[in-house]
Amino acid sequence: MSTLTVSKHFVEASLSGAQRLGLDVHELLQEAGISPDLLRIEKARVSSDQFSRLMQVIWNRTGDEFMALGPRRAHSGTFATMCALVIDCQTLEEVYQRAFQFSRLFEPMVAMELEVGADSARLVTRIEGEIHDPDYYLRESILVIWHRLGSWLIGQPVELEKAEFNYPRPEHGDEYRHIFHCPLSFDSDCTALTFSKRFLSAPVIRDKPEMRQFLKTSPADLLSRPDESNTWTGRIRGLIGRDFSRPMPDFDWIAQELHTSPQTLRRRLKQENTSFQEIKDLLRRDMAIYYLSHQELPINDIAERVGFTEPSTFHRAFKKWTGVTPGAWREGERGDLVQ
Repeated sequence: MSTLTVSKHFVEASLSGAQRLGLDVHELLQEAGISPDLLRIEKARVSSDQFSRLMQVIWNRTGDEFMALGPRRAHSGTFATMCALVIDCQTLEEVYQRAFQFSRLFEPMVAMELEVGADSARLVTRIEGEIHDPDYYLRESILVIWHRLGSWLIGQPVELEKAEFNYPRPEHGDEYRHIFHCPLSFDSDCTALTFSKRFLSAPVIRDKPEMRQFLKTSPADLLSRPDESNTWTGRIRGLIGRDFSRPMPDFDWIAQELHTSPQTLRRRLKQENTSFQEIKDLLRRDMAIYYLSHQELPINDIAERVGFTEPSTFHRAFKKWTGVTPGAWREGERGDLVQ
């Protein structure tokens, strides 16, 4: 069960190419199990499962893994073919080099090129031709997929030192903090991810049977369900758990369990662009959204499940997180939202 949620911005951005092609966006949403009414809520979020299904629906209906946002069509199976070529690589460096060579076979090219320095390495976005990406979704997706594919292949997250973007900070820029977990730089001369050179020598630990299983839901799952297990944020989420009926562990206990000092942990979280309080709040928000999708659960019971002793306190917190009450959110999911 994944309780992570995805901002409605990414839902709408991912659909912009399909909309430009004249496809019925409401039909695509419903096929993915997302109520169009829910997206009328300003701060709406969908589950990672719903978002993963939506990606697959868009790719299938457009016949384009670039979702009609790129300079050309990427026919279905392009990503799987690239994965089949890189699974035999020995190291992460070889993976990124071979993936770039594969992407160069297509014109105009859409790829990320590996640049290796003395201590660090960069994956730099290379996109030729005209793109139709007003919300930056294609560019964000390329960064995320190449980074998380590499992390999956070596069995450990490639810890990012910096993420750069050759465009101004977008309105949804705050979401980037939870995607990249590193310092962000906008209006840069390129769009790139920087990480320690040491990751390039990491061996590929996956095999072909694992890749076949992986491709059943990827790259959709790479976009919707990041592996946070080795980020400080993810470790803290794991220690907190999902049972909020028990007292919430305090920060000193969390630091002790992670074998670090509270001061060091605060510094680590700052580097990941978050804080202990924010992690707790977002975990509660995502759990509340998850429970609200189960229509049979009374809202007062949900309040207790996510750690609120008073339903009124839960209502206020949920409205702060999403802009609407739990009841209005549930109406949006049912498709009978009245505004």
